[in-house]
Amino acid sequence: MSMPTTTQSADTAIPWQLQMYHKSLKKRQKVDLLLELMGPIKNERCVLISGHDNNGAMNYYFRAAGGIWSWGQVYEDGITEMSEFLGDPVAHVPVDHFPFADNAFDVLIMIDVHEHFADLGGLNREIARVVSPGGLAIITTPNGDTRLPLAVLKRHIGMGPEIYGHVVQGYTVRELQRMLRDMNMQPLDWGGYSRFFTEFAELSINLAYVKILAKKKDHPEVMTGTIAPTSKKEMAAVQKEYRMYSLIYPVMYLFSLLDKLIPGRGGYAVAVSARKAG
Repeated sequence: MSMPTTTQSADTAIPWQLQMYHKSLKKRQKVDLLLELMGPIKNERCVLISGHDNNGAMNYYFRAAGGIWSWGQVYEDGITEMSEFLGDPVAHVPVDHFPFADNAFDVLIMIDVHEHFADLGGLNREIARVVSPGGLAIITTPNGDTRLPLAVLKRHIGMGPEIYGHVVQGYTVRELQRMLRDMNMQPLDWGGYSRFFTEFAELSINLAYVKILAKKKDHPEVMTGTIAPTSKKEMAAVQKEYRMYSLIYPVMYLFSLLDKLIPGRGGYAVAVSARKAG
């Protein structure tokens, strides 16, 4: 995707979810990778299930790519606002009991859910249940390699997995592939995103939000423990800071492009696709 060229005055007419997405580094890379792993679709039955770090903007771009989409959120917070933005119902999806029929979907995308739960047995069984025979499942998580330089730095400065609501740092590609095989799915492809420079830029943004904004008394609307605004109310509370960030965003975007100099396919977040048997 190219850099957005909307002016600040034009931004006010754009839903806050898309405003944040247009100024995002990591989410845009994530959507690009997932669309690549999914491939072209037309009439396939698709579902996107995500955790609380999704306001609906990613759903908007998946729907624009084609397919017949359903939406699910693991956490109930934000479902109403997401549904209003998309104009579609958004289901609450308990990790051990999806509200969908057997073999309901030809494509399932699960974004950043696995790292939030210690017991993955029910979650993985439900994924296997709702994907149709021959269907595609794509799972993303942060990279679980604890030796990565910025993973070490995060733990050192108090931005470890617990700040993000994770019970583990994440999973490696090999670990995700093993999980999918255990679900009777054959891994097909994989990729990474948010390489060193993007991850460093995102860490700077999250650090400012968690350590400064979320603790300021003049920002009571900002939830402590979150790493970015999760509602229109929170977004409105940090409009001054958002405008300042918008001014430096082009520099951060150019900084993130240095990732292209790093060889290989990995990243600080990974995604794996697999085909269900049959």
